[in-house]
Amino acid sequence: MSYSQKIERVAEALEAQHASNARFEPLSGPLELATLDEAYAAQRVLIQRWNTGARGPIAGYKIALTSKAVQDLVGVDHPCAGAVFGSTVHDSPATVARTGFVRLGLEFELCLRLGSDLPSGPQPYTAESVRDAVDAAVPAFELIEDRASDYSKLDAISLVADNCWCGGIVLGRATGDWRDLDLSATPVRLEYSSDGRTEVETATTGAALGNPLNALAWVANVLGGQGRPLLAGMWVMTGSTLRTRFAEAGDRAHYTVEGLGSVEVSVA
Repeated sequence: MSYSQKIERVAEALEAQHASNARFEPLSGPLELATLDEAYAAQRVLIQRWNTGARGPIAGYKIALTSKAVQDLVGVDHPCAGAVFGSTVHDSPATVARTGFVRLGLEFELCLRLGSDLPSGPQPYTAESVRDAVDAAVPAFELIEDRASDYSKLDAISLVADNCWCGGIVLGRATGDWRDLDLSATPVRLEYSSDGRTEVETATTGAALGNPLNALAWVANVLGGQGRPLLAGMWVMTGSTLRTRFAEAGDRAHYTVEGLGSVEVSVA
């Protein structure tokens, strides 16, 4: 089997697993991949298949594995990236069907919209050099579809090939200007209601790689190197500030970025 045939076979298998709501299993046997480069190659083919099929055009990208603890768990020392599809973008307040997921996780993020392209270039992007390309920032949830993965067996190669488990996003509305905020230390607050109880967690936007603009620069550099530049109008999810919550029907979440705005989701 040639390299290209193997990559196609992996993407085809992953597409079929999603279509049948199969439990996530690390790639193994004839589907096992050796490197992250191969994993991203399979991801690109999977995205192409979804682009012309079930999910349609890409609306942007997400960053995964921003936590060192999770990086250590899967054997890498850096984040990973995946695509967000326009058909899975929801506006707040949103209601999401639990039955649409094998297992639904919620993550709590700042989402940035680009006002200009970030093309591939000889110099790596930094938080400062991407700042002027951002024309909007809103609180957001990422909808994680981990397909009931056994995290003790998880590896980064399988995660990347499976598009980093992005099941969609929920976009809030900005009532303030992100340019007035120190994104390395802006307070965030989550109110999470489940089984009649409400829990509150707090953190700062700096919990995601020190600054969401660092995350944007990282995504631009990685994707640019793969011939996938970020384009004006795309949304980029910048990593969760708090632990993932696995949601069931009846759960509700309200996430606020102080001085900017909030986002709400209910699970039905």
